[in-house]
Amino acid sequence: MNKLVKVAGLLTAFVIAEQTSFAQQEKTFKTGAVPNGWHLLDNTKDGYYGISVNKAYDFIHSKNLKGKTVLVAIIDSGIDTLHEDLKDILWVNPKEIPGNGIDDDGNGYVDDIHGWNFIGGKDGKNVKQDSYEGARVYHMFKSKYADQKVDTTKMSRDEKDQYKMWLKAKSKVEGDGGDEQIDVVRLRKYLTTAQKSDSIIRAGMGKDTYTGNQLDTFKTESPEQSSAKGALMFLFKNNQMMETTNKEFLDGFDEFVSGEERKEEAKTKAPEDYRGNVTHDNEQDINDRSYGNADVMASTPFHGTHVAGIIGAERNNGKGMDGVADNVRIMMIRAVPDGDEHDKDIALAIRYAADNGAKVVNMSFGKDFSPQKKWIEDAVRYAESKGVLLVHAAGNDAKNVDTADNFPNPVMKDTHKKASNWITVGASGDPNSGGYTASFSNYGKKQVDVFAPGVKIYSSIPGGNTYGIAQGTSMACPVVVGTAALLLEYFPYLTPQQLKYCIMKSAQNPGVKVSKPGTDEVVNMSELCVSGGVINAYEAAKVAATLNPTGKKVAPKTVSPKPTMKNKKG
Repeated sequence: MNKLVKVAGLLTAFVIAEQTSFAQQEKTFKTGAVPNGWHLLDNTKDGYYGISVNKAYDFIHSKNLKGKTVLVAIIDSGIDTLHEDLKDILWVNPKEIPGNGIDDDGNGYVDDIHGWNFIGGKDGKNVKQDSYEGARVYHMFKSKYADQKVDTTKMSRDEKDQYKMWLKAKSKVEGDGGDEQIDVVRLRKYLTTAQKSDSIIRAGMGKDTYTGNQLDTFKTESPEQSSAKGALMFLFKNNQMMETTNKEFLDGFDEFVSGEERKEEAKTKAPEDYRGNVTHDNEQDINDRSYGNADVMASTPFHGTHVAGIIGAERNNGKGMDGVADNVRIMMIRAVPDGDEHDKDIALAIRYAADNGAKVVNMSFGKDFSPQKKWIEDAVRYAESKGVLLVHAAGNDAKNVDTADNFPNPVMKDTHKKASNWITVGASGDPNSGGYTASFSNYGKKQVDVFAPGVKIYSSIPGGNTYGIAQGTSMACPVVVGTAALLLEYFPYLTPQQLKYCIMKSAQNPGVKVSKPGTDEVVNMSELCVSGGVINAYEAAKVAATLNPTGKKVAPKTVSPKPTMKNKKG
């Protein structure tokens, strides 16, 4: 799963901290400030490199266009269904009677009022954590290929692909894949230290919850408190999460460490079947679809809640923040655990969205392996037949996905062509705070279509009326989804291909060279994505206005000259 970079840079931070005291390092981290909601602003008017949402609405309203409600599906970890900025925009299945335990609409999913949970059980249990796909692939085929003489000349194409995938998984799991190795014992020790520091600070402040900003103003009264504050401030600042609470931060750190421990354990032991122990379906059978439950909140709704707010949190209601789109309904499809998602769940989630009327789907997740890629490809083609646009986060590893595997992706194995109803999104920033491109973002001249704001994005988080900042391509993706939904509200005849055209055609090149993520190199933005620019809702709306239902550009209106002679009265 593509984390919201909740723990991005933690390992680096700890390695540095091991060599230098936290308190000394704290002084070196100075990041530019951007206002909450900067991603919606306009560069010319407001001075921030956002997507010009207000200008887009002004343009649309000037044409007296009436908006229609657009259904957006989010495939994610869950959503806070009680959040003040989201509860009124949740999709309500009109054919289902809540809580009666009957599949009223006959779609195979009982009581699917707001969506469906594909990683839940009929007994109400839910999958929270899971293994990573590399470990699953490695152990799935280990008995078939390990210590065996393999003659690839006698293999079919599918068998060769499977063997190649297993060799890649073997390298990843056994640690010779060229990736930086993580000392999980040391990492766990760092987590324990952070938790002890948090305990000291909570006692000193006299409260259990605080943000990085609140900690920054806390006046310590003992050397122990000063040391604890220095340690935690280093982490908050290094990860640019000053608005995040201690609980959210440490929970995310704990999840990260646990995930790395599971990866280490996978070297010698097959991963636990976290999912199967809950869902009890046959994961190898795509037609076994009667599993899951209707609990779309479950216990892990942070990521999905944040994504949902970016797309469509109620605008101009005086609460929290504004989403991009002003007239959407959100369908939550829970299919992404703390770990790598399973291909079957993603394929069925896409089909569920298409079957139930969603027109745009947000997919802020990803992984390095896809053993059942064909199932997802079939689902993508099915979504295309239903007129559904799929938008996917490029990933947060600062790697070139033209050459590095990143799944799911739109390239079909049989044709090697990209699906036409798919947009892949990298994360942009603001020159006031880190630069035009996010340092963590994946990129690709051929495989990433466009960049969108994904740094320090303020949105809804679980808690009913709470908000916070997160960053990642996971946040950039819903900015594009929200823009696509906005266009579809006022230009409802646009096809997925036309929506993609509008978004990419109007992407704004910053006019200067930008940082190539993960390096000190500066390049033209056209080297990082197909469109060579950052999404802009206003410019996209202008392009949309030139298209008509046939897909052809609208010809300029010709005005007939006024008559010069007046009719005589009888």
